[in-house]
Amino acid sequence: MVSLLAMAVLATGSLLHTLSALLRTPLLSALPALLAIIAAHHSPGARGYQPLSNSSLAALRAPTAAEFDITTGRLLAPILQPRVPGTAGSRAVLEHFVAFFRAELPAWTLTFQNSSARTPATGAGASAGPVVPFVNLIARRDPPGAVDGDLGRLTLVAHYDSKREPAGFVGATDSAAPCAIILHAATAVEAALARKWAATKTTEAAGGERALLDEPDQGVQILLLDGEEAFASWTNEDSLYGARSLAQEWERSPHAARSTYRDPLAAITLFVLLDLLGAPEPQVPSYFRTTHWAYAHLARLEARLRALHLFRSGPPHHHPFLTSPHADANAHDANDIHAPAVMVLDDHLPFMQRGVDILHLIPTPFPDVWHTPLDDGAHLDLDTVCDWARLLAAFVAEWFELEPWVRVGRVPVEGEALALALGLGKGKGNGVEGQSKAAETAEPSVLASASAAKGTGTGRERRSAEGEGGGGGGGGGGSGTGTGNEGRVISKTEL
Repeated sequence: MVSLLAMAVLATGSLLHTLSALLRTPLLSALPALLAIIAAHHSPGARGYQPLSNSSLAALRAPTAAEFDITTGRLLAPILQPRVPGTAGSRAVLEHFVAFFRAELPAWTLTFQNSSARTPATGAGASAGPVVPFVNLIARRDPPGAVDGDLGRLTLVAHYDSKREPAGFVGATDSAAPCAIILHAATAVEAALARKWAATKTTEAAGGERALLDEPDQGVQILLLDGEEAFASWTNEDSLYGARSLAQEWERSPHAARSTYRDPLAAITLFVLLDLLGAPEPQVPSYFRTTHWAYAHLARLEARLRALHLFRSGPPHHHPFLTSPHADANAHDANDIHAPAVMVLDDHLPFMQRGVDILHLIPTPFPDVWHTPLDDGAHLDLDTVCDWARLLAAFVAEWFELEPWVRVGRVPVEGEALALALGLGKGKGNGVEGQSKAAETAEPSVLASASAAKGTGTGRERRSAEGEGGGGGGGGGGSGTGTGNEGRVISKTEL
């Protein structure tokens, strides 16, 4: 029993949860669940990333053209205006975000992080103008009863400010559309997240099964950052105003002693940054070896969504958005992953320099309209925008293992949640299969050949390959740490 308990602790990462469950659960009845956990978490670094079945991908709330309409759409239209920090346009867009969350996602908690700085536009010395205010919006959705400090968070990020010049610059791809894409993803998974967490709470109250089926608590947060753009020309000081301030504040905000995570930065399980999305034919490579596993999962999701005809953009004129090789989502050898020769300086820099894992979704080359007056709503490819929204929502749903809850219209009764989460057969009377057929999660090539291979429920892995080089550098101060990339570093002013 001692060795089994030790293995369970290693698998779940939570001694208190495991002990609590064992004290309330007969050992013989707990053994199958413990063994299932050990098997599911056997690979190094596994954290339970479960692919959605094809039917769940189809059932996940799809973005609509009306939501992303550039004049009337509730997600995008209010953001399509100049949003220079400290101006009325910036305040109007921030108010739109707050109103959206209160109306559409009332269970999310909203906080603001404020800072101010002088910029090249305000001048210096005795004749300097007023400092510029920067406001970051932080929206969080956490499981019921979760304790801050013991909670990891998937973090979805975009900047909402726009450039000061050229006059009237809107920045539809940079980054109004990415903000709207993130808002859609949050609404698309909200109901399924609520059902899963309600089921977890129900089973915990009934018999303490929660600790046996769940990894340590995890929530999701959205960072809508201000002041990404330079006021004059991109330098370490004239860029990333909001991101630099937030990363520094979180680094200086330790959690309580004996917390699972040292501070809010350490609690970021993955920092997913969206930028310059919404133009047709994007080409987004995998920038970092340490998070190529996440890129690979996203790329495989894109391939499945295209094979299921759930994307609006398609052949003959559209190639995959995600262009790096992604055959093995669990590659242990970083040398097998072909990282690009460039790294784009963006809002992730201050976080990456503090050890946060980054998944950067930005195309190279940049869109043709980049930093021109043509980067407006009329030049967005709305099919591409909707496809990014659907892809991100599916990624979040898989991250939180929402397969049983995407299609289930009610909370599973006692005993069903454990069986569904561990995939131990069919739940009683809910019409959802505990184990999907292989074709439900197969690659497009497998779907085409009707091969009967076992579905690939690979674990979410956070690994840093040995011997990876540093990198980073530039932007936001400090030296880059552990990016695993070599080659040229570029800012968003170079391409």
